[in-house]
Formats: sequence, structure tokens, C-alpha cells
Amino acid sequence: MPVPAPSPGQPSLPSAVSRFGPPTLGHSAGARSGSLPGPPSVLPPASGTVPVPAGEPVPQSAAPERTPSPTLQQILRGPSGLGTAGLYLSPRELPSAPAEPAAGRPVPGLYHHPVPEPDAHRVEEVSRRIKAWAVDEVELFPPDWEDQFDGFSLGRYMVACHPDAPTVDHLMIATRLMAAENALDDCYCEDHGGSPVGLGGRLLLAHTALDPLHTTTEYQPDWAESLHADAPRRAYRSAMQYFVQQAGHSQADRYRHDMARLHLGYLAEAAWAETDYVPEVWEYLAMRQFNNFRPCPTITDTVGGYELPADLHALPAMQRVIALAGNATTIVNDLYSYTKELASPGRHLNLPVVIAEREDCSVRDAYLKAVEVHNDLMHAFETAAADLAAEVPHPSALRFLRGVAAWVDGNHYWHQTNTYRYSLPDFW
Repeated sequence: MPVPAPSPGQPSLPSAVSRFGPPTLGHSAGARSGSLPGPPSVLPPASGTVPVPAGEPVPQSAAPERTPSPTLQQILRGPSGLGTAGLYLSPRELPSAPAEPAAGRPVPGLYHHPVPEPDAHRVEEVSRRIKAWAVDEVELFPPDWEDQFDGFSLGRYMVACHPDAPTVDHLMIATRLMAAENALDDCYCEDHGGSPVGLGGRLLLAHTALDPLHTTTEYQPDWAESLHADAPRRAYRSAMQYFVQQAGHSQADRYRHDMARLHLGYLAEAAWAETDYVPEVWEYLAMRQFNNFRPCPTITDTVGGYELPADLHALPAMQRVIALAGNATTIVNDLYSYTKELASPGRHLNLPVVIAEREDCSVRDAYLKAVEVHNDLMHAFETAAADLAAEVPHPSALRFLRGVAAWVDGNHYWHQTNTYRYSLPDFW
């Protein structure tokens, strides 16, 4: 179905505003929450290539320039005609063209889209609320971990990833879930007491905080009490309770499914750690399709105050888009956390480490090859999303695709600018 261009005099959105269509009013969950779409992320054209800083050699993995297809350019222009004015931002709401954020340095050659600095007032309020929730409601961390919690910068992360969230309450849905997921990762899998030994049992019991146990009257109280036994389970339980108050039934079930995928990925990585196995590169990428950020962008419609219908979410083409988004953003994490993981005890599997071992190359060449893998995933994501937007121009589908793209860009922004946690290797 062709999408006509805006009529003369109508506020036009620059191509940077959306790769996959104009902002649209939600329905279903949106009607339930009374929300209106907020401003979408300012996304640069798909042809944008991030320059390598002056004086540095262009790495092998520098991303090639890309020109949006005619179909994608048509989608970017959006609808026009009677009743469509409300689908556009007013001129005063249009953000200025983005510049590279001042903090941090992007990985040279990494294909990404710079975003504007997230709204400072929202960042401050989300940061205040998530700290209060973590300390007062779920006792998420002991006092000596406070600096690490603050340094994670959850408020800045979630505001950058969800630019169309209509209210701070909507942003808090994602922020609590993100805090809970990271607490479980740290306490069960990583360096705050985590271990591959016995991980499966711990994960299964924690998962029941998301996907409730239905058991006999005799044993129900024991299970309910177990949900308060440790910080990850307390956080999962509380964050999920807030989430289901805003989410539709299919949205909640979708999230539970994606969290099961995440936990399966944790188990695969733990099994390799127990046997000291370094997977083949393709095997590692298969594990990372499960142990990745997928649960975060998959709730973009709930955080946006609307609902993508279940049949559209289940489309194989939509599932491919979501999977590619999760895969690309997770390799971003591998690249930015590389030096942090090298400095940690033990061997941490990440894509550069696996490439170096399995393809018998230097650590520098392996890192640059990992940048190429990321760029290939990003281009595949954008192509798949643009194709789907052209084939299924449903308003909620278009908005969901834009929301996932905004999450991808916000995730990169947070990794690049979080200099408390991350620094780049000296490979350029």
C-alpha cells in the first residue's frame, strides 16, 4: 500500500526523525492508559556513516555508506490528508539535528546513529524513582554497591532508549525490569556472587516471579515466600507487578517468553564455562541470540502506551527484526565491555575473544572483525525493518518498528557515553 507524501504547509519530519514511518496514535493499551505518542527519537538517515577521528587510520571494519531505498524514503515521508495532522510533531517539538554526545568515544568504524542528549528532567526523575524503588521497595543492593548502581545510569539509559514514552510512569516500567534483569545477571551469573554451578535451579525459581507457579494450596505459601528470598527474585516480582498493570495480556506473555529465552542463553554460557569450552563463532552468535537484550526492545509498545497486536508481533518477519535488533545491540555490549571483561577474573566469552581463538588471529584483528559482524547485523536489521514497514503499513507496526530502532540507537548511546563502566581498547 503506497504512503502519500505530506501535503503543502504540513509540518514535515526530517528523514532523521524516523526510519520506519511517522508517529501514530496507539490503540488498545494506549486507550487503556490514555496516552498520546511522545516525540520519537531523532534518527539520522540510513546513509549516515560515523567518521573516524582525525589522525586515526580507517579500520578495516569501517561501515560503508548506505542510501535509503525508494520504498524506505516513501515511508519516511509519512501520510497526509484529512485527520493526519495529529500524527506529526509540531515545529517547536522537533529536536535539533543531533551531534555526537560529548561524553565517550564511539568505536571507530561502528555503524550507528547518534541521538540527542536525553531529556535531563526525565533522566533526573527516573534516576530518583529507580533508586527509591531499589533501596526502599526491593532492597536490591547492599550499601557498598551503591556507587555501581549509580554508575549504571539507568535513568539516562532508559530515557535515551524510549523517546516516545508518554510519561515517566511508562519509562519506569522499562527501568524496573532492566534493573531486575541486571541484578539477576550480577548475582546469579557474574561477579557479585554468580557461578555457573547450580545456575539452572536458581534461574528456574527466579523465573516463577515472572511466570507464576500454579500449585496446590499446601505448597503455594512456600513458593510465595521464596519470591522474597534474594534480591533478584524480589526485583523480578516487583518489576513484573508494575509491568502487568500497564501491559496487555499478550504483551505480558510475550515478555515472559523472551525472558525464558534470556535464561536459556545464560544456561548455555554457563555450561560452556563449566566445561571450559570456547564455542565456534557461529555457536557463540547462536547463544547471543538468546543471551541478549531482546526483552528490552520487545516491550517498546508497552512503554510507548500502545499495543502491537499479537498477530503482527508473531509475524516471522517481525520476529526477524526483533531478533536482529537484539543481536546487534548485544554485540555493541561485547565491544564496549571488552576491556572491562579482560580486567575481570577468569575468562569472559565475548565475540572478539571467540574470534581470536577460533579464527587464530590477533586480538586487534578479532576486535575489528567483531565490528564488521555488528555492522552486518545492523544493516540486516534496517533492511528487514524497512521491508516489513513497506509490506505491513499498519500504524502500530510502523510505530513499533520505529520504537525498536530508537531502542537500538539509545542502547549504543548509553554504551558509548557510560565512561564509568566502559573504555575502548587501544587498537587504532
